[in-house]
Amino acid sequence: MAFSIDKIRQDFPLLLQAVKGRPVCYLDNAATAQKPQVVIDALTRFYTEQNANVHRGAYYLSQSATDAYEAARRRIAHFLNAASPSEIVFTRNATEAINLVAAAWGRTFLKAGDEIILSSLEHHANIVPWQLLAKEKDLIIKVIPLLASGDLDFEAYTQLFTAKTRFVAITAVSNTLGTVVPLESFISYAHANEVLVLVDACQAVPHFKVDIALWQPDFLVFTGHKLFGPNGIGVLYGRAALLSSMPPYQGGGGMIERVAFEETTFRAIPERFEAGTPAIADAIGLAVAIDYLAAQDTALLEQHEAALLRHGLMRLQAVPSLRILGNPTHQVPIVSFVMEGVHPHDLATYLDSVAICVRAGHHCTQPLMRCLGVQSTVRASFAFYNTFEEVDHLADTLLAAYQFFK
Repeated sequence: MAFSIDKIRQDFPLLLQAVKGRPVCYLDNAATAQKPQVVIDALTRFYTEQNANVHRGAYYLSQSATDAYEAARRRIAHFLNAASPSEIVFTRNATEAINLVAAAWGRTFLKAGDEIILSSLEHHANIVPWQLLAKEKDLIIKVIPLLASGDLDFEAYTQLFTAKTRFVAITAVSNTLGTVVPLESFISYAHANEVLVLVDACQAVPHFKVDIALWQPDFLVFTGHKLFGPNGIGVLYGRAALLSSMPPYQGGGGMIERVAFEETTFRAIPERFEAGTPAIADAIGLAVAIDYLAAQDTALLEQHEAALLRHGLMRLQAVPSLRILGNPTHQVPIVSFVMEGVHPHDLATYLDSVAICVRAGHHCTQPLMRCLGVQSTVRASFAFYNTFEEVDHLADTLLAAYQFFK
């Protein structure tokens, strides 16, 4: 199957739009990815042809919606290579999925003095829930330090473990540096010490195959909108035995077995963790996004992204006064940089003047910013639908910005 960037881009209607009279150059994919037309069509089709609540009605529309919703769960289980669809819980986003684990598993099984290991690369969503739990339960948080390259220090990681270590929460890919963490080693070491692991896979799933059977995490989370799917839908994978041992996270309709004022009993997994009306259309749309990716030659998509990264690094390294943060061993096409004497927000505003969309700020990684010795950066993040011309447009505009600001 030949790779045609022009054909790919035709599938994403926003990429065909103009912004400020210029073709949009969308390089903020780590924040949210664009949606192919088939995903947009799937949302429209649900609301025009199937809209009804799930698991509640005996009539055709409700049964049809339920079938589509549960088919989406099965599709996502297959996508992750999970053992069973019952190990897939739909949430609003990855943030809610992490909070669910912290609340339902952490409150139940952790006790004062227990230790949780996080990493210097973590998004705030994989830091703050554990801090809240640590304050509530008097837990200890330890942090894996960063090497100068932007990789995590595996040797230091092994030294953090004690008899009280109970849990590791770690990202698969840094949303700021693009660092790909060698999770097999990190998870294997934790399991050898009888410690559970949660993986934040938000930045991994858009760029390469995530295989539960290979990594063997205990929990894994990702969000739909970074995987070319709808907003408002996230996924929690959990080993069935673990999920079954956890109490409900929220109470309400859909997660109950029998309600009485004397006592309420709860449904089995995954419904136990899906209180209330779920994001039905968005779950279906996420499955359609996964089907869209499966229809592509993913090896060619990965090759294209790797070439974009190489080209981008080459061009950006040639820009005067521009410094790229990190040089990790393995990296997805996410690049953070600063320009001497120019605030990242000013630089991003300059880029916006020619319709280049990048992110400026701390990227919800303030602890990482402190490790890097900066307060904020500009981040350009690429997807398979980006072009070499867009990379050149970014680099050429940064050269112009250097002349403008110096």
